[in-house]
Amino acid sequence: MRRLIGTVVAVAVGTWAIGQERAGAVRVSVVPDRADWSYAIGAPARFHVTVTRDGHGLAGTPVKVACGPEQMPPLVEKAATATADRLVVDGGTMKEPGFLRCAVTTTVDGREYRSVGTAAYAPERIEPAVENPADFDAFWTGAKEALAKLPIDARLAPKPELSTGKVDVFHVSLQNVGSDARGTSRFYGILAVPKAEGRFPALMNPPGAGARPYRGLVDAAERGFITLQVGIHGIPVDLPGEVYEGLLAGAFNTGRGYAAFNLDDRDHYYYRRVYLGCLRANDFLVSHPKWDGKNLIVTGGSQGGALTITTAGLDPRVTALAPYYPALSDMAGYLKGRAGGWPHLFKDEKDGHRIPAKVRTAAYYDVVNFARRVKAPGLYAWGWNDEVCPPTSMHAAYNVVTAPKQLLLAVETGHNTVPEETAKVDRWIDARVGR
Repeated sequence: MRRLIGTVVAVAVGTWAIGQERAGAVRVSVVPDRADWSYAIGAPARFHVTVTRDGHGLAGTPVKVACGPEQMPPLVEKAATATADRLVVDGGTMKEPGFLRCAVTTTVDGREYRSVGTAAYAPERIEPAVENPADFDAFWTGAKEALAKLPIDARLAPKPELSTGKVDVFHVSLQNVGSDARGTSRFYGILAVPKAEGRFPALMNPPGAGARPYRGLVDAAERGFITLQVGIHGIPVDLPGEVYEGLLAGAFNTGRGYAAFNLDDRDHYYYRRVYLGCLRANDFLVSHPKWDGKNLIVTGGSQGGALTITTAGLDPRVTALAPYYPALSDMAGYLKGRAGGWPHLFKDEKDGHRIPAKVRTAAYYDVVNFARRVKAPGLYAWGWNDEVCPPTSMHAAYNVVTAPKQLLLAVETGHNTVPEETAKVDRWIDARVGR
């Protein structure tokens, strides 16, 4: 009888195991074989590839491998098969400073999965491709003089729904230069001010690409900063979300839309008004009655990282900067056969941007040329797996900074941050103001 029961149980268990289906998290991991992800020029880069579901290797899974300098056509392409442990891929090497990227894709149950790993080759030796225009300083001095002639004309509207017991929040509109020398525009943001008595350091936060409503940096204000989170498009930043969704589908499209507007004319290029608008935001902050009179910090990511550096390069009042993965850096890299910064204006010849007038204009707006002029201490943060803002372009900008600087690498990250990274940046900012 016991033997019969055991047989029945075994059959039942076997039948259940045969009939079950698996639906778990599939992950592809691509990691350079050196712990610091760094290689000497000419040394081979090997990558450890794993494909797992629920933490266990999916042995026998076909994968496609493509390796080469980031943003460039791959030099190594092959098909392989994942193992239960790890697959070792020879990704080739580099003969000059830069980054070699290995991208691995696989399909499991009809769904494609992809991951990348990036090997660094002497990134501290990457030199910019963009030219430094001889009249760069004269151009921006004239632009700043035009802005200075305009009153700030600050208009504040309370935002009680965003305010807290410790912080008052306002929607702010400031007068800015227009798209040409004859007109003016408005520059908008969300201001958060500590309710406590006293005077406080100021922090300006420019935005990433696109358009969206903002709620302000209330957390930082509760830490004791006057914060101004700005938009760049000359429209209020407290409108319903569907307004921005419509704009993103049209004029504010981030796929090189506004970033290419009037690129052939340095005096009317889209970002002229934006760069000066960030200075106008600083004008407002240093005029605030609760400002401590000495600390003005700028921090932002991606497009906001770019604007952090350009603002610091233009404004000697900035006392510290903390950019995350800055866009608009060394955009001319593609013209020399290597990765350039977002928005990748010169990547594809078919786009029609590789003409002298546009290349010249871009040089006046490239983050590299503002980085050369930064005087304030900075903490610069990014990862080497970033496919939006290539690390080649970001290191090209970082390498020309002569002011006190630190580089905070979260090497595995792409175009994102991790909590450990942002916590370190916040502590660094606090330390700059003596906290």
